[in-house]
Amino acid sequence: MTMKQITQWLLDIQKIENFELYLIVFLILFTLWFMWGTVKFYKGEKRKVKHLHRFAKEGESLSQYELAKRYAKGQAVHKSCQNAAFWSQKAAYAGHEEAQTFVSKILKKKRC
Repeated sequence: MTMKQITQWLLDIQKIENFELYLIVFLILFTLWFMWGTVKFYKGEKRKVKHLHRFAKEGESLSQYELAKRYAKGQAVHKSCQNAAFWSQKAAYAGHEEAQTFVSKILKKKRC
């Protein structure tokens, strides 16, 4: 866009009656849309953790490892080194190789 086009565009905006009202309505709608998307995202994360718990309790080593990583980082769950160590040990005993290295890191650091 050239400077002349930008200037003309700004002049056209100034001619709109109640421009401030349109701007406020747009900002309110944008805020509502953003809040709805955020709530939807967190509900999805909560559902993922619920399914991870279910599969981990059934003995699936990948779910156990993923759950351990979430507990170590505090991602969609309360950060808990104890739960991270518990689930990573279960996955390590089930033969998950990455979980075995994760357990050794936790034991060396004595923290998540």
